[in-house]
Amino acid sequence: MPDLLLELFSEEIPARMQRRAAEDLKKLVTDALVERGFLYEGAQAFATPRRLALAVMGLPVKGQDVREERKGPRVGSPDAAIQGFLKGAGLASIDQARIESDPKKGEFYVAVIEKPGRATADVLAEILPQIIRNFPWPKSMRWGAASKDSGSLRWVRPLQSILCTFGPETEDPEIVRFEVDGIASGDVTYGHRFLAPDPIRVRRFDDYVPALERAKVVLDADRRKDMILHDAKDLAFAQGLELVEDEGLLEEVAGLVEWPVVLMGSFDEAFLDIPPEVIRTTIRANQKCFVLRDPATGKLANRFLLTSNLIASDGGRTIVSGNERVVRARLSDAKFFWETDQRVKLEERLEKLKSIVFHEKLGTQYERVERIAALAKEIAPYVGADPALAGRAARLAKADLVTEMVGEFPELQGLMGRYYATLQGENPSVAAAIEEHYKPLGPSDRVPADPVSVAVALADKIDTLVGFWAIDEKPTGSKDPYALRRAALGVIRLVIDNSLRVRLLPAFAVGSRQLKVTDAASETGDDLLSFFADRLKVYLRDQGARHDLIDAVFALGAGSAEGTTGSENAQDDLLMIVRRVEALGRFLDTEDGANLLAGYRRAANILRIEEKKDGRAYDEVPDLQIVNDHGLIEEKALAVVLHQAREETAAAVESEDFEGAMRALSRLRQPVDSFFDKVTVNAEDPAVRANRLRLLNSIREATRTVADFSRIEG
Repeated sequence: MPDLLLELFSEEIPARMQRRAAEDLKKLVTDALVERGFLYEGAQAFATPRRLALAVMGLPVKGQDVREERKGPRVGSPDAAIQGFLKGAGLASIDQARIESDPKKGEFYVAVIEKPGRATADVLAEILPQIIRNFPWPKSMRWGAASKDSGSLRWVRPLQSILCTFGPETEDPEIVRFEVDGIASGDVTYGHRFLAPDPIRVRRFDDYVPALERAKVVLDADRRKDMILHDAKDLAFAQGLELVEDEGLLEEVAGLVEWPVVLMGSFDEAFLDIPPEVIRTTIRANQKCFVLRDPATGKLANRFLLTSNLIASDGGRTIVSGNERVVRARLSDAKFFWETDQRVKLEERLEKLKSIVFHEKLGTQYERVERIAALAKEIAPYVGADPALAGRAARLAKADLVTEMVGEFPELQGLMGRYYATLQGENPSVAAAIEEHYKPLGPSDRVPADPVSVAVALADKIDTLVGFWAIDEKPTGSKDPYALRRAALGVIRLVIDNSLRVRLLPAFAVGSRQLKVTDAASETGDDLLSFFADRLKVYLRDQGARHDLIDAVFALGAGSAEGTTGSENAQDDLLMIVRRVEALGRFLDTEDGANLLAGYRRAANILRIEEKKDGRAYDEVPDLQIVNDHGLIEEKALAVVLHQAREETAAAVESEDFEGAMRALSRLRQPVDSFFDKVTVNAEDPAVRANRLRLLNSIREATRTVADFSRIEG
């Protein structure tokens, strides 16, 4: 079957946009084809610094023929109805319609509409210009004389040519003819900007890729990454060194070159006195280069690897020399910042934080530091930290924001504070907390374990959340400009990973007091806690917990042992919620748990039916006198076990022994089974019937001690 080859060749495509643009091109084209009934066997999209390419394999030569029968008005209908039918069906006269008869409706007209399938090339020529004109670049531009026209093409950088061919493997493909802003499609592409800039005529994808290779262009970004990584490792190994791998940098560099050539440079060993993270950041940010280390010591070496887009005639000496000059200058700046910053203690920098606005409604960074310090002291005892150390760490946590180094490299905030705090003799836990209080930054980031770090990290995130809630700047839909969802997830991970018993509502209240918004503290706390409940559900689902078990626990609230609060807003002990969900999952995986769930459902179904029929609830305590006087053995046994199970389960939940609560519930399994086997709930005696329905309600209430079993599926 025929294949499509499309290439959009431009002056430049920024590395950060290439992956997304290739995927967007594939989705837009294939979606448009499928929408028109053109199915395909496969599609591949590619990007280089100068081109987007798409190959769609296994397309039909033309679309399917369409035959449609359209029912019209009755024979003898008014002329207006006849004319409307003819126009809608595309018929010239009523003679082109046939007459069919229906025993009930009589005779009526039917039009048979037959449309031959359109040629695929024609459809492509129709959809591709529109896709190109409306391509979703994050940033785009107009250029040349046409830039004066607001309707002219916008592209990431000037679009220079369009290659578009379509045809089967056994024949010469045809050019899909169309034009976009004066750029006509053709069958010509271009090789490497410097090594092979001449035009290349292309027939189909199978000769497009090798033709580009001969012209020093590697089309596949993953292959370019693989070439860079292997060459870099080989060069490092040859010098007895080891590459410091950096996936983000590798992705970016692969998007900067079409023909990667890895070269090694060096810098003065004196620069190794600078912290290794600074060296790496400097070389990475300014020159897009990889650093190397000594595998024996793990320390950085005074070498770096750069990726050139050229096969230089001098073996790369000039390119390396140029990069070494820039690296030397940048490292000299970094060394100056490092030495200058050490002359001023972190505490002496706090005054400068008064001039940095955190948020116009939430004050300066200095005011925020004061709030975080107060909150960290309050939280410290609950996480096993020394309040004085937590307060000290919080006060210094943002001081490095006004250092020279962080001013140049904002991504080093926290880390530089740790270095400077260590140098000025701060407690190791204080120094660690200055770096770690930002963590975790995402679902895969490391969670701090040092109690002082945990206290400050929690305080930092809770202050952020309470503050933005207080000024009504909450996340909406997909928008979260202040990363509040990430902050909440950070709190959750800090609590869960460190097995901490931290009640959130009191922490929110302290944060509100620091903000001086105590009038709305309760409302803010409840709303914020509901937000945390949603985040915790997402977190637990991501950890593999069943969504129905999460809902079953959340439906009760975490107030009393009986679960009588019925409100998610009572659930501010995250660790207890997680442990309850885990224990419930393990219990339901057992035979006792599965059978009890089945018994619960049977009881709940009977109750629901009878309560609806009777117009009342049977939520009173069962009358044991009626059980003793009129009950069967199985009924009496269930009443006794229910009483014991409810007491034991409630006590276990109160002491947070959720495994024990599940064991107590498991004792209900056999009596419940026997009750349903031997006892008729709807007895003739109204008093006995009502009492047995109360027993069923007791089964329901016993399970509600740990979860709302009505939410459990399966």
